[in-house]
Amino acid sequence: MSWSKVEDLARACGEIMTGADRSGIHTDAKAGHANFVTQYDVLVQERIREGLGRLFPEAGFFGEEGAHDGFPRQDRVFIVDPIDGTTNFLKGLNMSAIAISCVEKGERVYGLVYNPFTKEMFTAQKGQGAYLNGTPIRVSPLPLREGVVLFGTAPYYPELTKSAFETAYRYMDHCIDVRRFGSAELDLCYVACGRAELYFEPLIQPWDFAAGSLIVEEAGGTVSQMDGSPLDITQPCSCVAYGSGCRPF
Repeated sequence: MSWSKVEDLARACGEIMTGADRSGIHTDAKAGHANFVTQYDVLVQERIREGLGRLFPEAGFFGEEGAHDGFPRQDRVFIVDPIDGTTNFLKGLNMSAIAISCVEKGERVYGLVYNPFTKEMFTAQKGQGAYLNGTPIRVSPLPLREGVVLFGTAPYYPELTKSAFETAYRYMDHCIDVRRFGSAELDLCYVACGRAELYFEPLIQPWDFAAGSLIVEEAGGTVSQMDGSPLDITQPCSCVAYGSGCRPF
């Protein structure tokens, strides 16, 4: 199957993000502290839904924005985060991405993460390797002591914030440095292309990791929940990803 039309769709939706009128962005609050949605999140998701509906009319759709009744039952399901890193988008930090993943009978078979501000598109197909703008990528072979650790902790899960920062503090003593960029999908892709050696987050949604986790695996890395169990693409879970020379605590 050629995924070029899905990539074209992501690029077209990226133009909505880069062309956003920042003086006219309005936000609505979702459940939890600092959990925002803008009109652009909604618009990008609807454009992606429409585009995928034309390309794959039989497929289910599982997106971040809007009401849904759990994971769809279709054999093929697209998991979408229209703007991963909404707060970054609001603040003009340019660390936001469109994430699209295709799952067939419970297995991730395709992942795309596109940052329209940097024009970087990360892609992977199951068994076909991982790519950045068409060039193959691999995870870092460096050990943790020579590595950079990325981590996330959403402000709308305040009960997890302290433990996440405590874990990051522990890593700080065993690596070069730590970073928190605010976009889980981009964090995963940075592990995939060797810009960082490890990433962890105590709790994220399927649309925050479905695409990037496959990209890491196809780049030669490892992804799981923080206790070592497999990721669950149907519901929120923890996530840790790391390169070939690194191991998590």
